[in-house]
Amino acid sequence: MMKQLVTGFLGALAVCIALVMPAQADVRKDTLALKENHPKTYVVVKGDTLWDISGMFLQSPWKWPQLWGNNPQIDNPHLIYPGDVLTLKWINGQPRLVLNDGILRLSPKAKVTPLKEAIPAIPLKDIISFLSDNIIMDSDQLTASPYIVGGTTNRIVAGAGDRVYARGTLVGDYARQNVYRPAKEYIDPVTQEHLGYELFKIGDAIVDSKKDDIITLDLRKTREEVSALDRVYPSPKEAIQSVFYPRAPESEINGRILSVLRGVRQAGQYDVVAINQGMREGLKPGDVLTIFRAGEVLKDPVTNELITLPAEKSGLMMIFKAYKKLSYALILKATDVIAIGDEVHTPE
Repeated sequence: MMKQLVTGFLGALAVCIALVMPAQADVRKDTLALKENHPKTYVVVKGDTLWDISGMFLQSPWKWPQLWGNNPQIDNPHLIYPGDVLTLKWINGQPRLVLNDGILRLSPKAKVTPLKEAIPAIPLKDIISFLSDNIIMDSDQLTASPYIVGGTTNRIVAGAGDRVYARGTLVGDYARQNVYRPAKEYIDPVTQEHLGYELFKIGDAIVDSKKDDIITLDLRKTREEVSALDRVYPSPKEAIQSVFYPRAPESEINGRILSVLRGVRQAGQYDVVAINQGMREGLKPGDVLTIFRAGEVLKDPVTNELITLPAEKSGLMMIFKAYKKLSYALILKATDVIAIGDEVHTPE
Protein backbone atom coordinates (compact mmCIF):
# COMPACT_ATOMS: atom_id res chain seq x y z
CA MET A 1 0.00 0.00 0.00
CA MET A 2 2.81 2.43 0.96
CA LYS A 3 4.58 1.70 -2.34
CA GLN A 4 1.41 2.49 -4.27
CA LEU A 5 0.97 5.78 -2.36
CA VAL A 6 4.56 6.84 -3.06
CA THR A 7 4.21 5.92 -6.74
CA GLY A 8 0.97 7.87 -6.99
CA PHE A 9 2.51 10.89 -5.24
CA LEU A 10 5.50 10.94 -7.58
CA GLY A 11 3.24 10.65 -10.61
CA ALA A 12 1.11 13.55 -9.40
CA LEU A 13 4.24 15.59 -8.70
CA ALA A 14 5.50 14.97 -12.25
CA VAL A 15 2.18 16.19 -13.66
CA CYS A 16 2.34 19.35 -11.54
CA ILE A 17 5.89 20.07 -12.71
CA ALA A 18 4.84 19.62 -16.32
CA LEU A 19 1.91 22.00 -15.83
CA VAL A 20 4.03 24.79 -14.36
CA MET A 21 6.91 24.49 -16.81
CA PRO A 22 5.64 27.25 -19.13
CA ALA A 23 5.26 29.65 -16.22
CA GLN A 24 8.76 28.89 -15.00
CA ALA A 25 10.18 29.18 -18.50
CA ASP A 26 8.75 32.66 -18.83
CA VAL A 27 11.32 33.99 -16.37
CA ARG A 28 14.34 32.36 -18.01
CA LYS A 29 16.67 34.92 -19.50
CA ASP A 30 17.08 32.95 -22.73
CA THR A 31 13.35 32.42 -23.24
CA LEU A 32 11.54 34.32 -25.96
CA ALA A 33 9.31 37.09 -24.60
CA LEU A 34 5.74 36.40 -25.69
CA LYS A 35 3.00 38.97 -26.01
CA GLU A 36 0.44 38.85 -23.22
CA ASN A 37 -2.47 38.49 -25.64
CA HIS A 38 -0.82 36.01 -28.02
CA PRO A 39 -3.12 33.35 -29.53
CA LYS A 40 -2.72 29.65 -28.75
CA THR A 41 -3.51 28.65 -32.31
CA TYR A 42 -3.64 30.55 -35.57
CA VAL A 43 -4.97 29.67 -39.02
CA VAL A 44 -2.79 31.05 -41.81
CA VAL A 45 -4.69 33.21 -44.31
CA LYS A 46 -3.75 34.59 -47.71
CA GLY A 47 -1.79 37.82 -47.35
CA ASP A 48 0.00 36.76 -44.14
CA THR A 49 3.77 37.00 -43.81
CA LEU A 50 6.12 35.32 -41.35
CA TRP A 51 6.77 38.75 -39.92
CA ASP A 52 3.04 39.31 -39.28
CA ILE A 53 2.59 35.91 -37.67
CA SER A 54 5.69 36.22 -35.49
CA GLY A 55 4.49 39.65 -34.38
CA MET A 56 1.28 38.09 -33.07
CA PHE A 57 3.29 35.93 -30.66
CA LEU A 58 6.57 37.73 -29.92
CA GLN A 59 7.40 41.05 -28.32
CA SER A 60 10.53 41.06 -30.53
CA PRO A 61 9.39 39.65 -33.90
CA TRP A 62 12.92 39.79 -35.36
CA LYS A 63 13.67 36.80 -33.12
CA TRP A 64 11.26 34.71 -35.18
CA PRO A 65 13.86 32.02 -36.13
CA GLN A 66 13.91 30.90 -32.48
CA LEU A 67 10.10 30.65 -32.44
CA TRP A 68 10.07 28.48 -35.59
CA GLY A 69 13.40 26.73 -35.02
CA ASN A 70 14.23 23.20 -33.93
CA ASN A 71 10.84 22.07 -35.20
CA PRO A 72 10.78 18.94 -37.38
CA GLN A 73 7.23 19.76 -38.50
CA ILE A 74 8.25 23.12 -39.97
CA ASP A 75 11.58 22.29 -41.60
CA ASN A 76 11.27 25.28 -43.89
CA PRO A 77 9.24 27.90 -42.03
CA HIS A 78 8.81 30.19 -45.04
CA LEU A 79 6.88 27.41 -46.77
CA ILE A 80 3.68 27.88 -44.79
CA TYR A 81 0.43 27.97 -46.74
CA PRO A 82 -3.03 29.52 -46.29
CA GLY A 83 -5.18 27.12 -44.28
CA ASP A 84 -2.31 25.72 -42.19
CA VAL A 85 -3.02 25.65 -38.46
CA LEU A 86 -0.18 26.78 -36.20
CA THR A 87 -0.17 25.92 -32.49
CA LEU A 88 2.06 27.41 -29.79
CA LYS A 89 3.66 24.72 -27.64
CA TRP A 90 6.45 24.56 -25.08
CA ILE A 91 9.35 22.31 -26.07
CA ASN A 92 12.30 21.93 -23.67
CA GLY A 93 11.15 25.01 -21.82
CA GLN A 94 10.96 27.20 -24.94
CA PRO A 95 7.93 28.39 -26.94
CA ARG A 96 7.70 26.84 -30.41
CA LEU A 97 5.18 27.01 -33.23
CA VAL A 98 4.16 23.61 -34.53
CA LEU A 99 2.11 22.84 -37.60
CA ASN A 100 -1.44 21.46 -37.33
CA ASP A 101 -0.95 20.67 -33.63
CA GLY A 102 1.39 17.82 -34.54
CA ILE A 103 -1.45 15.67 -35.91
CA LEU A 104 -1.00 13.93 -39.26
CA ARG A 105 -4.35 13.72 -41.02
CA LEU A 106 -4.64 11.18 -43.83
CA SER A 107 -6.80 11.87 -46.84
CA PRO A 108 -7.63 9.73 -49.87
CA LYS A 109 -6.68 12.66 -52.11
CA ALA A 110 -3.35 14.43 -52.09
CA LYS A 111 -3.52 18.18 -51.66
CA VAL A 112 -1.10 19.97 -53.97
CA THR A 113 -0.46 23.63 -53.15
CA PRO A 114 1.50 25.68 -55.70
CA LEU A 115 4.80 26.90 -54.31
CA LYS A 116 3.96 30.47 -55.28
CA GLU A 117 1.10 30.46 -52.77
CA ALA A 118 3.44 29.95 -49.82
CA ILE A 119 3.35 32.98 -47.55
CA PRO A 120 6.45 35.19 -47.79
CA ALA A 121 8.74 36.21 -44.96
CA ILE A 122 8.32 39.92 -45.80
CA PRO A 123 5.92 41.68 -48.18
CA LEU A 124 7.84 42.59 -51.34
CA LYS A 125 5.21 44.47 -53.34
CA ASP A 126 6.25 47.79 -51.79
CA ILE A 127 9.97 47.41 -52.45
CA ILE A 128 10.20 45.29 -55.58
CA SER A 129 10.94 48.27 -57.84
CA PHE A 130 13.65 49.56 -55.51
CA LEU A 131 15.41 46.18 -55.62
CA SER A 132 16.40 46.69 -59.25
CA ASP A 133 15.62 50.26 -60.27
CA ASN A 134 17.44 52.43 -57.72
CA ILE A 135 21.23 52.45 -57.42
CA ILE A 136 23.79 54.40 -55.42
CA MET A 137 27.03 55.70 -56.92
CA ASP A 138 29.94 57.49 -55.32
CA SER A 139 31.44 60.61 -56.88
CA ASP A 140 34.06 58.71 -58.89
CA GLN A 141 31.50 56.27 -60.33
CA LEU A 142 29.15 59.05 -61.35
CA THR A 143 31.91 61.09 -62.96
CA ALA A 144 33.22 58.06 -64.87
CA SER A 145 29.87 56.83 -66.21
CA PRO A 146 28.86 57.86 -69.78
CA TYR A 147 26.25 60.60 -70.11
CA ILE A 148 23.58 61.25 -72.74
CA VAL A 149 24.45 64.13 -75.09
CA GLY A 150 21.37 64.05 -77.31
CA GLY A 151 19.27 62.14 -79.82
CA THR A 152 18.89 61.97 -83.58
CA THR A 153 17.80 65.09 -85.51
CA ASN A 154 19.04 67.24 -82.63
CA ARG A 155 16.31 65.98 -80.31
CA ILE A 156 16.80 66.98 -76.69
CA VAL A 157 14.53 64.27 -75.28
CA ALA A 158 13.76 60.75 -76.49
CA GLY A 159 11.62 57.73 -75.65
CA ALA A 160 11.23 54.05 -76.42
CA GLY A 161 12.16 53.27 -80.03
CA ASP A 162 14.40 56.32 -80.40
CA ARG A 163 18.16 56.45 -80.87
CA VAL A 164 20.35 58.47 -78.51
CA TYR A 165 24.06 59.15 -78.15
CA ALA A 166 26.19 59.08 -75.04
CA ARG A 167 29.75 60.14 -74.42
CA GLY A 168 32.26 58.32 -72.26
CA THR A 169 33.55 54.81 -71.59
CA LEU A 170 31.08 52.04 -70.82
CA VAL A 171 31.47 50.15 -67.58
CA GLY A 172 32.02 46.65 -68.93
CA ASP A 173 31.42 45.46 -72.46
CA TYR A 174 27.69 44.77 -72.11
CA ALA A 175 25.27 45.06 -75.02
CA ARG A 176 22.39 45.83 -72.65
CA GLN A 177 22.64 49.02 -70.66
CA ASN A 178 20.33 50.98 -68.36
CA VAL A 179 19.73 54.70 -68.41
CA TYR A 180 19.68 56.29 -64.97
CA ARG A 181 18.88 59.80 -63.80
CA PRO A 182 20.75 61.33 -60.85
CA ALA A 183 18.12 62.29 -58.29
CA LYS A 184 19.80 63.20 -55.04
CA GLU A 185 23.13 63.59 -53.28
CA TYR A 186 23.28 62.17 -49.76
CA ILE A 187 25.28 64.01 -47.11
CA ASP A 188 25.67 62.63 -43.59
CA PRO A 189 23.70 65.02 -41.31
CA VAL A 190 26.16 64.50 -38.45
CA THR A 191 29.62 64.30 -40.06
CA GLN A 192 28.80 66.11 -43.35
CA GLU A 193 30.50 63.25 -45.21
CA HIS A 194 29.45 62.60 -48.81
CA LEU A 195 27.64 59.23 -48.79
CA GLY A 196 26.72 58.84 -52.44
CA TYR A 197 24.40 59.83 -55.27
CA GLU A 198 21.00 58.21 -55.72
CA LEU A 199 19.99 57.41 -59.30
CA PHE A 200 16.73 55.90 -60.52
CA LYS A 201 16.26 53.90 -63.68
CA ILE A 202 14.31 55.55 -66.50
CA GLY A 203 14.99 53.17 -69.39
CA ASP A 204 16.61 50.14 -71.03
CA ALA A 205 18.93 50.48 -74.01
CA ILE A 206 20.91 48.35 -76.47
CA VAL A 207 24.38 49.39 -77.59
CA ASP A 208 24.36 49.68 -81.38
CA SER A 209 27.93 50.87 -81.94
CA LYS A 210 30.90 52.71 -80.41
CA LYS A 211 33.26 55.13 -82.11
CA ASP A 212 35.98 56.75 -80.03
CA ASP A 213 34.10 57.99 -76.95
CA ILE A 214 30.69 58.27 -78.67
CA ILE A 215 28.21 55.45 -77.91
CA THR A 216 25.12 54.89 -80.07
CA LEU A 217 22.18 53.49 -78.09
CA ASP A 218 18.71 52.31 -79.09
CA LEU A 219 16.10 52.82 -76.38
CA ARG A 220 13.90 49.75 -75.81
CA LYS A 221 11.78 50.64 -72.78
CA THR A 222 11.40 53.96 -71.00
CA ARG A 223 9.33 55.13 -68.07
CA GLU A 224 10.31 58.77 -68.56
CA GLU A 225 11.77 60.73 -71.45
CA VAL A 226 15.54 60.35 -71.71
CA SER A 227 17.39 63.65 -71.83
CA ALA A 228 20.89 65.12 -71.78
CA LEU A 229 23.07 64.29 -68.74
CA ASP A 230 21.21 61.07 -67.94
CA ARG A 231 23.76 58.36 -67.17
CA VAL A 232 24.41 55.01 -68.87
CA TYR A 233 25.28 52.11 -66.59
CA PRO A 234 24.84 48.32 -66.71
CA SER A 235 22.36 46.53 -64.47
CA PRO A 236 23.72 45.66 -61.01
CA LYS A 237 25.61 42.37 -61.16
CA GLU A 238 24.31 41.00 -57.87
CA ALA A 239 21.24 38.77 -57.95
CA ILE A 240 18.05 40.44 -56.81
CA GLN A 241 17.16 39.11 -53.37
CA SER A 242 13.49 38.25 -53.19
CA VAL A 243 13.28 36.51 -49.81
CA PHE A 244 14.31 38.24 -46.58
CA TYR A 245 14.54 36.79 -43.08
CA PRO A 246 14.58 39.61 -40.50
CA ARG A 247 17.19 39.46 -37.74
CA ALA A 248 19.09 41.82 -35.47
CA PRO A 249 22.37 43.11 -37.00
CA GLU A 250 25.63 41.67 -35.72
CA SER A 251 27.12 45.12 -35.08
CA GLU A 252 26.02 48.15 -33.08
CA ILE A 253 24.21 50.55 -35.42
CA ASN A 254 23.52 54.20 -34.68
CA GLY A 255 22.20 56.15 -37.62
CA ARG A 256 19.56 58.49 -39.00
CA ILE A 257 16.89 58.47 -41.68
CA LEU A 258 18.05 60.56 -44.66
CA SER A 259 15.00 60.49 -46.92
CA VAL A 260 11.63 58.93 -47.66
CA LEU A 261 11.80 57.62 -51.21
CA ARG A 262 8.26 58.52 -52.24
CA GLY A 263 9.22 62.18 -51.98
CA VAL A 264 7.73 63.30 -48.66
CA ARG A 265 9.20 64.02 -45.25
CA GLN A 266 7.11 61.57 -43.22
CA ALA A 267 6.72 57.81 -43.58
CA GLY A 268 4.48 54.98 -42.42
CA GLN A 269 4.35 51.19 -42.58
CA TYR A 270 5.85 49.68 -45.75
CA ASP A 271 7.33 52.96 -46.93
CA VAL A 272 10.95 52.91 -48.12
CA VAL A 273 13.61 55.11 -46.54
CA ALA A 274 17.35 55.67 -46.89
CA ILE A 275 19.64 55.74 -43.84
CA ASN A 276 23.23 56.91 -43.32
CA GLN A 277 24.61 53.46 -42.41
CA GLY A 278 25.81 50.77 -44.79
CA MET A 279 28.07 47.78 -45.34
CA ARG A 280 31.06 49.46 -43.74
CA GLU A 281 29.04 49.60 -40.50
CA GLY A 282 28.19 45.91 -40.89
CA LEU A 283 24.65 46.14 -42.26
CA LYS A 284 23.26 43.40 -44.51
CA PRO A 285 19.88 42.78 -46.18
CA GLY A 286 17.48 41.41 -43.56
CA ASP A 287 18.92 43.37 -40.62
CA VAL A 288 16.23 44.95 -38.43
CA LEU A 289 16.65 48.32 -36.71
CA THR A 290 14.55 50.15 -34.14
CA ILE A 291 13.37 53.63 -35.12
CA PHE A 292 13.32 56.44 -32.57
CA ARG A 293 11.39 59.64 -33.17
CA ALA A 294 13.77 62.56 -32.73
CA GLY A 295 13.13 64.42 -29.49
CA GLU A 296 11.56 67.86 -29.84
CA VAL A 297 13.58 70.97 -29.05
CA LEU A 298 11.86 73.17 -26.46
CA LYS A 299 12.73 76.32 -24.56
CA ASP A 300 13.06 75.90 -20.82
CA PRO A 301 10.44 78.27 -19.32
CA VAL A 302 12.71 79.05 -16.37
CA THR A 303 16.21 79.35 -17.86
CA ASN A 304 15.18 80.08 -21.49
CA GLU A 305 17.67 77.42 -22.59
CA LEU A 306 16.92 75.21 -25.57
CA ILE A 307 16.58 71.60 -24.45
CA THR A 308 16.10 68.40 -26.49
CA LEU A 309 13.55 65.90 -25.23
CA PRO A 310 14.49 62.19 -25.20
CA ALA A 311 13.92 60.19 -28.38
CA GLU A 312 10.94 57.80 -28.30
CA LYS A 313 10.52 54.44 -30.08
CA SER A 314 8.36 54.85 -33.15
CA GLY A 315 8.80 51.70 -35.23
CA LEU A 316 10.92 49.01 -36.83
CA MET A 317 12.63 48.83 -40.21
CA MET A 318 14.40 46.13 -42.25
CA ILE A 319 17.40 46.72 -44.49
CA PHE A 320 16.76 45.32 -47.97
CA LYS A 321 19.60 46.88 -49.96
CA ALA A 322 22.95 47.90 -48.47
CA TYR A 323 25.67 49.99 -50.10
CA LYS A 324 29.05 50.98 -48.67
CA LYS A 325 27.92 54.09 -46.81
CA LEU A 326 24.11 53.98 -46.83
CA SER A 327 21.19 51.57 -47.11
CA TYR A 328 17.57 51.32 -48.19
CA ALA A 329 15.11 50.01 -45.60
CA LEU A 330 11.44 48.99 -45.48
CA ILE A 331 9.42 50.21 -42.50
CA LEU A 332 7.84 47.10 -41.00
CA LYS A 333 6.04 48.74 -38.11
CA ALA A 334 5.12 52.34 -37.29
CA THR A 335 3.68 53.23 -33.89
CA ASP A 336 4.19 56.97 -34.43
CA VAL A 337 4.97 59.36 -37.25
CA ILE A 338 8.37 58.53 -38.79
CA ALA A 339 10.28 61.41 -40.34
CA ILE A 340 13.57 62.42 -41.89
CA GLY A 341 16.15 62.87 -39.14
CA ASP A 342 14.75 60.15 -36.86
CA GLU A 343 17.32 57.87 -35.25
CA VAL A 344 17.81 54.16 -36.00
CA HIS A 345 19.57 51.73 -33.66
CA THR A 346 20.25 48.04 -33.14
CA PRO A 347 17.18 46.54 -31.43
CA GLU A 348 17.51 45.39 -27.83
